[in-house]
Order: sequence, then C-alpha cells, then structure tokens
Amino acid sequence: MKTISITKYAKKIVLAAFALATTAAFAQDEETEEKKVQISGSVDTYYRTALSTSDAEGVIDPGTSFANETGFALGMANLIAAYEGEKTGVVADLVFGPRGDDATGGFNLNQLYAYWNVSEGTTLTVGRFNTYLGYEVIAPAGNFNYSTSYLFSNGPFSHVGLKADFGLSDDVSLMLAVMNVTDVNNNLTGAYALGAQLGFFDQYLNLYYDGGEALGFEIDYTGGFDVTEDFFLGINAAIATDSGNGFYGAALYPQYATSDDFTIGLRGEYFQPTADGIDTSDIASVLALTLTGSFTVENLIIKPEIRLDSWSNDFEPFTDNDLSPTNSLSSFLVAAIYTFD
Repeated sequence: MKTISITKYAKKIVLAAFALATTAAFAQDEETEEKKVQISGSVDTYYRTALSTSDAEGVIDPGTSFANETGFALGMANLIAAYEGEKTGVVADLVFGPRGDDATGGFNLNQLYAYWNVSEGTTLTVGRFNTYLGYEVIAPAGNFNYSTSYLFSNGPFSHVGLKADFGLSDDVSLMLAVMNVTDVNNNLTGAYALGAQLGFFDQYLNLYYDGGEALGFEIDYTGGFDVTEDFFLGINAAIATDSGNGFYGAALYPQYATSDDFTIGLRGEYFQPTADGIDTSDIASVLALTLTGSFTVENLIIKPEIRLDSWSNDFEPFTDNDLSPTNSLSSFLVAAIYTFD
C-alpha cells in the first residue's frame, strides 16, 4: 500500500512538473514571438534662416533640400514596424510630416514590402521599397547632412516592384529588379522599369531604365572609404537622361570624427541639368557646399548646418537683402533628430 501511495504522489509530482515546464516553455515562446516584432523610427525638427536675404522676401530656399521652410519647422515622424520569421518577413515604414509628404507625395507610406530568404545568399523582396540609387535617403537619421543634395532630390525616391538580391560572396553582391516607373504606386500606363545594382567591397554601381517613361536611364556610383580611423570620404556620381531632360553631377562627403560624440562633415556638390537640343553651356549649373556638425547625446542628434548654393550664368533664382535678383543663397539651420528602437 505504501508503494502504491508513493507512486501516486510521484505521478502527481511528475504531472505538476510537466505542467510547469509546459507553461514556462509556452511563456518563453510567447516572449520570443513578441521579440520578433520590432518597432523603430525617428522624429526630427529644425530651425532655418537665410543669411543672405530676408526670410520674409523673395525665394529663400534651394528647392531641393527637404529642409526648406523658415523659422521653426517640422521634419517628419518615421515609424517602422518589422516582423521577421525564420525565412520570411515584412516591413511597414510610415512617415508623417512635411519631409515625408515631399518624398511620398502625401501618401504617408515610405516603404511596405515582404521578403523571402530563399537561401543563405538569395532574398526576394516585393512591394514598395526605397531607391537603391544615390548616397542619401529620405529618413534624416540615415544621412550625415540634414538638408539633401540636388542629386538625391532629382533622382528616384522609392520603387514598387520585385527585386532579387544575391550575395555572390562576402564582398560582392548583385541586385536585379522589375518595377513600376519610379515613384509610381499604381501602374496606369503598362510601362515598367528595370533596375540593377552591383556591389563590390562596399562600392556600388546602380542602373535604372524605364524607356523614357519617367526618369529614362540613370547610372549611379555610390561608395566611400575609411581613409583613417577617424576620417571617412563618401562619393556619389550620377548621369540621368530621359526623352527631354536629365542631369549629371557628383558629390563628395568628407567627414571627420573629433570624438565619439561629435563629427564634422562637408558635402561639396556639382550639379548640371541637361536638355535635348540645347547647348549645356546655356543651362545653369549649381555648386552647393554644405558644412554640417553632428553632436550625439544618447539617442538625440543635434546638427548645426551652413549651406551655400551658387548657380552659374545669369540664372538668378534668389533675392538678396536689397530684394535684387541673385544667383547665390547662404542659409543656416540647426536640426534635432531623435531615434528609437
């Protein structure tokens, strides 16, 4: 009888232990599942003023900077939700505010795509994704300079389509894509674009072609080099043509970290619009110099910035303090960017 009693108690102990282990495992699985959904993003705001003209008169912004309001102004709120399974995942990237409106046409949807890691070196992505062309991106947290370049502002922002990324080796990659024409969500014309990117030791050659439907054809080089431990040099160069207009230009991004919390950098850019049937010497070009400091306090980034835009020839898009037409504009801003994840 004692043996039977002990067996009964043993069974109860075993069952209780099993139930406890099952509950703990289930709770752990739930915690793991919750950790797969990740929320990240940023918010940004800034103050900007023109130095060479009155803020209340004339044209007082470069028209390309995504930071072209005066006084105290808003950038955007960026909210990114990402879920990742064993081989598949999805990303929803939402933007709200003037900067997001300029980049998405007020659609508030920066990116929305699903992906499948077919193998260790192959990933398929379908949906809306930010462009692979150019050095800069829409989200200010991803750029060193707060205002953006002419090359970025005149190139694509986002694409809707299907792309395949191939990791050919640790340092070589290839991307191929078929998409709607640039920055078009709904294809109403039946026209498509082809894209490609070849990566080689963090240097990227990018191609885009849509047969003249929108941007036409663009070839773009984006890369950079760690000259020293504290000094980095970024490079961007592009040529774009379509059925009527296009552009070419180049930009250098030298950046020097004076400490763990502060980096100073310069963007020097030359940009030349082009047009069929017109001598390019008759079309004004622009030289834009942007000096930016970046100071980090925890997740807060403070960026003071001085920018000079100078157009050639007789192109005079700005006014000076006497309200006379001028081809140059100097401006100052200080931006605050807060990131979270």
